[in-house]
Amino acid sequence: MSSRLPPVLSFSCRLGECRSELMPLLSEVSNVVSAGGSLSRTLKLVLELMQKHMQVIRGMITLYDANNNQIYIHESYGLSPEEAEKGVYALGEGVTGKVIETRQPIIVSHIADDPLFLNRTGSWDKQRDGQHSFICVPIIRGSKVMGTIGIERIYNNTQLRFLDLEVLRVIAAIIAQAVELHLLERAHQKITQAHSSLLANGQFKPDNIIGNSRAMQSVYRMMAKVSHARTTVLILGESGVGKERVATAIHQNSPCAGGPFIKFNCASLPESVIESELFGHEKGAFTGAISRRAGRFEEADGGTIFLDEIGELSPSAQSKLLRVIQERSFERVGSNETLRVNVRILAATHRDLHEMVVQGTFREDLYYRLNVFPITIPPLRERGNDILILADYFNACFSREQGVDLPAIATPALNMLLNYEWPGNVRELENVMERAVLLADEGIIHSYHLPINLQPIIEHLTEQEGLEARLAQVEYDLIVDAMTTFQGNVSRAAAHLNITRRALGLRLDKYQLNYKSYRGRV
Repeated sequence: MSSRLPPVLSFSCRLGECRSELMPLLSEVSNVVSAGGSLSRTLKLVLELMQKHMQVIRGMITLYDANNNQIYIHESYGLSPEEAEKGVYALGEGVTGKVIETRQPIIVSHIADDPLFLNRTGSWDKQRDGQHSFICVPIIRGSKVMGTIGIERIYNNTQLRFLDLEVLRVIAAIIAQAVELHLLERAHQKITQAHSSLLANGQFKPDNIIGNSRAMQSVYRMMAKVSHARTTVLILGESGVGKERVATAIHQNSPCAGGPFIKFNCASLPESVIESELFGHEKGAFTGAISRRAGRFEEADGGTIFLDEIGELSPSAQSKLLRVIQERSFERVGSNETLRVNVRILAATHRDLHEMVVQGTFREDLYYRLNVFPITIPPLRERGNDILILADYFNACFSREQGVDLPAIATPALNMLLNYEWPGNVRELENVMERAVLLADEGIIHSYHLPINLQPIIEHLTEQEGLEARLAQVEYDLIVDAMTTFQGNVSRAAAHLNITRRALGLRLDKYQLNYKSYRGRV
């Protein structure tokens, strides 16, 4: 098995097979993609052209669903519908999965000799097809791998294999934008249906939490198991992932739901007053204690107490908390009277408590008392299309709050939201969408309405730095939005941007944009 080598582009007929029709092939593929229409029809025509010009025996174009970590055949040539339906792979599985995982093309010189070739479709026969080669290249746009193009045929010349690999890479680049738009549109349409399906199937889905990704469904299953019990729960996750919402949902679906739900942030107050806040104090217990006061544990009696940022508690408060968890009893500050409470304890932290135990900054016995049933909330960057669900949710919320019509989110803006790492998680996305709704013009949230830290630098402009690069990015996004809105009509897009048609044409050339790519798409 070999992988990519330096380009071996040649139009020579001396390789045992003439490639003089290479340019017509690429031109025809480009015309098919520019004509628009459904992706299935487009890819079917592309495969037929490859069969005609490249003597392909079997061909397949797969798409990668990153949210479900699944690769599936979207269109094929030489496979029956039943065989194509079997062509489903996980990341790293088989040749196709390995190409997507490594982002590199692969040439299998002889399928019969390569253990990576799985014959998942069942179409390959060793006796009949033993001399077949398989070439597979990734479909990449920006930083995303979206699928693969794979062909199967017989080669009598090694150089011809590498020439065809380069041809496939060019075709992959031509169809990449159409594939990206299809995946975005498909994801946006499916997320609401999947969200409704989750509720219709009677699965546990808290009303106060948005999202139905596989990562969150795992969290829901854990919540369903522990909500009905009185077990202590430790909720883990980065800041901004929604740990308080998970705690609220557990309380609301528990036997304690009829009782109080008391929240306390252990990092919000100085150490000197935390014990008083948690356990209460007697009159005169310290300067300023002018009357008796009940603490949060007393207030939570018969219900639930949620201790956020539990890793910030002082050693003294840790000792008292350990006793409450063990015995459900404590004394107010300045009192010898022991009080007993019937309370469920939920705790949360973004810190690594186990590491704190090793370092001696958190009590080991308290850690094990809290860590009875841990639930880890995944960061937003690992939740796939939940980003789109949450963006739509916040868009609707802030539109109502600000008294404006619900703006649509343009495809480039959706793409930008999906590609960002979200270090601030859901809280950061909420702030971004509030700002975008305020800035939205003409009922559309464009990519330039998003903060500058979400804006990627265009690949072929990466040599620029600072202000020039950012200005180029904004100009690029404005043009892409206009061309998408007016479906490739240069005159209408130019009028919308308030520039001449010639000026827009020059900018399209500058950013290597083809107006035909936007035809038939919204």
